[in-house]
Amino acid sequence: MDYKSTMTHADAARLKKGEVNLGTSIMAVQFDGGVVIGADSRTTMGSYIANRVTDKLTHIHDRIYCCRSGSAADTQAVADIVTYHLSLHAIQSGERPSTHVAASLFQELCYANKDALSAGIIVAGWDKREGGSVYNIPLGGGLFRQPWAIGGSGSTYVYGYCDATYREGMSKDETVNFVRNIDAPSPTALALAMSRDGSSGGTIRMCVITEDGVQRLFVPGNELPTFWEGKEILPPPGQAAALQSQGEVMVQ
Repeated sequence: MDYKSTMTHADAARLKKGEVNLGTSIMAVQFDGGVVIGADSRTTMGSYIANRVTDKLTHIHDRIYCCRSGSAADTQAVADIVTYHLSLHAIQSGERPSTHVAASLFQELCYANKDALSAGIIVAGWDKREGGSVYNIPLGGGLFRQPWAIGGSGSTYVYGYCDATYREGMSKDETVNFVRNIDAPSPTALALAMSRDGSSGGTIRMCVITEDGVQRLFVPGNELPTFWEGKEILPPPGQAAALQSQGEVMVQ
């Protein structure tokens, strides 16, 4: 299938030839004892969905992961370079690298190449010095440590929800529910973003990273909570007939 035939002219002009855009919803949340990271699984080429089950949670080192948004090629290349340098660092120092070291490497690469890269990265992990920690590296190569971070095209839809819902001192289970929240009555941050953002969708992949190790979680698309998606409100039948008799054009 020729994906270009399904893309608009504006989409095709924005992407480089063959470029895959990781239009996405990613997030990471710190809790007492570790971090929870999550992402959707949709990869797009303009308006064409290139992959609906992408794994956007990239293993960097033993207990360090990153969430990737932006150009798939750019973020994969940067993650591979950081993984290589962290492996050398661990061999030379004889101990596991800290999450801050990993985030600093990402920041250095993204800032030095900010005019050539389209990469928004969230780095999260556990180390013996800081425990669980989350670092946000947005477009442009800044570096910010935050208790929670969201990114990607879907993040704009859920900033208010996260501001209103996040609480300091949440437990592991509360943090997992804050990210995915399948059984609780309140909605989930990632599912809310995926329901509104056309470049996000598919499934939810999550990792719970603690001193004991990494636990992978997966939520298939048919088990995600559903929300009100809007409906068209038409005028009452009498008013509709009156408008038609007056020559008004109705869009239905």
